[in-house]
Amino acid sequence: MLITLAIILLILWALGFLAFHVAGGFIHILLVIALIIIVVRLITGRRPVV
Repeated sequence: MLITLAIILLILWALGFLAFHVAGGFIHILLVIALIIIVVRLITGRRPVV
């Protein structure tokens, strides 16, 4: 679930960065949150529950 959220945040960041260059601060906050989630996911090494 965390990796899905990270992917969604990265996609939103990319769309916002390329299409809507007005909310730069918010978009970069989304990117930072996505990167933190990915790092936590890699460090904990938890597997998704199916």
